[in-house]
Amino acid sequence: MGKDPSISACSGDVVVIGAGLVGLATAFELAERGASVRVYDRGEPAGAASWAGAGMLAPYTERIESEALLAFCAASLAQYPEFVRRIYDAGGVDVHLRLDGVIYAAFDSAALDGLREHGAQLARRGVASSVLDRSSALRAEPWLGPAIVGALLKAGEGHVDNRRLGRALVAACRTRGVRVETAASIEVECDARRVRGVRTDAGFVGAGAVVNACGAWASQLRGVPPDCIAPVEPVKGQMLALAVPAGFVHRATWVPGVYLVPRDDGRLLLGATVESAGFDERVTAQGMRELLDAALIAAPGLAGFSITEQWAGLRPGTPDGLPFVGPTPLDGFWLATGHYRNGILLAPATARSIADAIESGDPAPLLPFAIARLGTEEAAPARMSHA
Repeated sequence: MGKDPSISACSGDVVVIGAGLVGLATAFELAERGASVRVYDRGEPAGAASWAGAGMLAPYTERIESEALLAFCAASLAQYPEFVRRIYDAGGVDVHLRLDGVIYAAFDSAALDGLREHGAQLARRGVASSVLDRSSALRAEPWLGPAIVGALLKAGEGHVDNRRLGRALVAACRTRGVRVETAASIEVECDARRVRGVRTDAGFVGAGAVVNACGAWASQLRGVPPDCIAPVEPVKGQMLALAVPAGFVHRATWVPGVYLVPRDDGRLLLGATVESAGFDERVTAQGMRELLDAALIAAPGLAGFSITEQWAGLRPGTPDGLPFVGPTPLDGFWLATGHYRNGILLAPATARSIADAIESGDPAPLLPFAIARLGTEEAAPARMSHA
């Protein structure tokens, strides 16, 4: 890695705070380029939202309105095959990447018309999709209920087993010499101009670059100057898993109010609620009811399957819907957080972009996602829908 002289003399060139998928991917990318990297987290690596998600890789299904964010997500999706190959080569863990398309089901003619229009919009972007009539949709996913009238199959999207991806990244990081450590307390240390490193309960570690990848807890990181604090808020999401026969559901499928993602071990994930509940990670009866009601309306045949797991996680939301990825007013202090629903999808592109900027010293490509955008006219809300 061609290092900035300001970081090459430090005892630890780069410290990443936060061992979720984004933080681990960033550490792996930096280590692959020759940097000395440490990762600190207060909890288990690849926990929190990284563990709790469903692993959807579907930028066009999310209907992202910000062109900058959509381009970032699409670029990250394109990077995924090489990203997981490199991780496998380093750590030997298969992450079960599936990019065989995502189905969005319609249950009335108006919804199907909307999907046709969406397919036409995708075509204008050069993104392949297919409108399925009722019989074709049921051939593709026979478990869908009799009320279905059609669907849109979006080619190239898919999903990854995010829990396996977390284990794979931990193994790959350690193979590349990254030290992944748990610390009860973590605080950034800096002077008036630049970051100096981090202090944990084990002592001080010098670093020329520190990356805040703390997810929903990014604003809680201590020692950060006020103008470098990312205004990230937790957005709760509850999920559950059903035990279904392997192959019962072929592709990740969206139906009104819920998405369903199959795993190779026979689990079918149902997610996810969107709740402003602070740092409350409880699973609630209301949350489970919302998911089950939506799934059973679309597919009554799921009613007889067992619930095997229920959980909740906290997504990192931001005021304008865009992530914070890039530099801050404090030299050497970087943000890689606020990815909301797209953290798993954006892990490769975030890691590559942060590593590129640290290596080159040029953060310009990340300016649309830098914290400096706050308070500008460009920081209009980047609203998302899920249709």
